[in-house]
Amino acid sequence: MHSSSPKAKTTFRKLDGILLLDKPPGVSSNTALQMARRLFRAEKGGHTGALDPLATGLLPLCFGEATKIAGSLLGQRKAYDTVARLGIATDTDDAEGQPLREREVGKYSVAQIDAALKQLTGALQQRPPIYSALKRGGEPLYAKARRGEQIEVEARPVEVFRFELQSAADLLDGGAPLLRLHVECGSGTYVRALVRDLGELLGCGAHVAELRRTWIEPFLEPRMWTLEQLQALAERDERSLDACLLPLEAGLVGLSRIELTDEAVARFRMGQRLGNVPGPAGEVAVFDAQGRPVGLGELNAEHRLAPARRFNLAGT
Repeated sequence: MHSSSPKAKTTFRKLDGILLLDKPPGVSSNTALQMARRLFRAEKGGHTGALDPLATGLLPLCFGEATKIAGSLLGQRKAYDTVARLGIATDTDDAEGQPLREREVGKYSVAQIDAALKQLTGALQQRPPIYSALKRGGEPLYAKARRGEQIEVEARPVEVFRFELQSAADLLDGGAPLLRLHVECGSGTYVRALVRDLGELLGCGAHVAELRRTWIEPFLEPRMWTLEQLQALAERDERSLDACLLPLEAGLVGLSRIELTDEAVARFRMGQRLGNVPGPAGEVAVFDAQGRPVGLGELNAEHRLAPARRFNLAGT
């Protein structure tokens, strides 16, 4: 799309907050991030937990100081709805890839499908797809795969809390060989790999035809915004657009909360360790006496608090 009039240069601004984007299909997570960042004119942005181009749904975007909590959000439990296409295995384990092998889809009962799903639930050793963003020797695996290099991917530990059949109606009614599935899993789990392994357990092969992420802790009932909705708000006025952002602290609700006095906050901001801080050991969210987020810290068993990340929010 080339327009004849030159586009006005975007002036970026300091903006802190979290946007729960409903990622459209067909774009990478990074492209979706850059499109949203331009709409908001946010100086700094990052996404948590990339979605494949084919996938849609919840992609939390962090702007400004919220980028400092992106790592904490990455490790959370996530949920997906997916459609598995039986009978065809692909090189990417999803519909975007090239078919590797086509096999006949047998007559399966719900009990057989459930038994296979049960084998893929719990603590597993999962072999990630060769077309993935995992790096080897500083280079993503998909770059090596595209050059036709032979890649052996080691299995790694993942956790699948739920892998359940939502509907097998298409398949059982003699229609398309599709299974509609619900997945809840921990960080680093590939739904594509789960569907691939399900296909192998059933003996017919399978790949992901559709994938939608529905939630990520702590955003269990997310109000998501599409790029079209955000565009319409941006054309109205910036205040309407900014109202879509959640405050940084919305991403901290999964962490233990520590409140510090003003004097302790000043020392924390200077990077000093603090003693006699009550609370559970581990990563904690640090707030001031007014309830404003100050940073992330690590509290040890001796109740010593070490600053890990410090927030410089506008207006604090």
